[in-house]
Amino acid sequence: MSEKNKIYFASDFHLGSPNQTESFVRERKVCEWLNFIKEDAKEIYLVGDIFDFWFEYKHSIPKGFERFKGKLAELTDCGIKIHFFPGNHDLWTFGYLENELGLTIHQKPLVTNIGNKTFYITHGDGLGTSNTKYRILKSIFTNKISQWLFSKIHPDCGIKLAYSWSRKSRKKGGQVDNEMLKNDLVNYSKKILTNTDINYFIFGHIHKPIEIELNSSSKYINIGDWISHFSYLEFDNDTLLFKYF
Repeated sequence: MSEKNKIYFASDFHLGSPNQTESFVRERKVCEWLNFIKEDAKEIYLVGDIFDFWFEYKHSIPKGFERFKGKLAELTDCGIKIHFFPGNHDLWTFGYLENELGLTIHQKPLVTNIGNKTFYITHGDGLGTSNTKYRILKSIFTNKISQWLFSKIHPDCGIKLAYSWSRKSRKKGGQVDNEMLKNDLVNYSKKILTNTDINYFIFGHIHKPIEIELNSSSKYINIGDWISHFSYLEFDNDTLLFKYF
């Protein structure tokens, strides 16, 4: 048996998008990756937009992703700790992922020491100074009253509406300009560095693998995605590496 000493980071699977057929192929590839890393994985960080839409009603959840959810439960049952950071597409987690799959949910950015390095981990949406319109929209989505009102819509209608909104947003170019967002997140990271020593800032959200040196001991990193790049990070308690599956 290999020693379980590796830490893995991945983001932006967008399971459910753009249709059931393509999502199913991507889901199987993600499960193959989880099988590949399970022998030496100590912890796995899923850094947002794992699902293209996720809302936990009181007695129902979005249909699908059964292989993926089963694989997560299998890994947590084996003692692998899996961290889940809600992104802008899968904000609405209310206990199912924790209670049924054993995930640890982080609603806010996490600062944590892993090995001899300090990490700042979050999805990255709504940070920085640009895209005020989205930050207002997110404040509505995270409002308890708004969530309660949405929960009163029948799941068949609510889930259909959410997927329709997601598709229309993409067709209209609804995603933030990646260069502007990257610059925003880099500046956000630099501000944090003025008060706190961080070795690695880990973000999802931008669907492109990016690594930028902020100073001699700190790096800004976007993990990439599993739509075009199939990229992830591997940390061995000393070195952080980009890898591709």
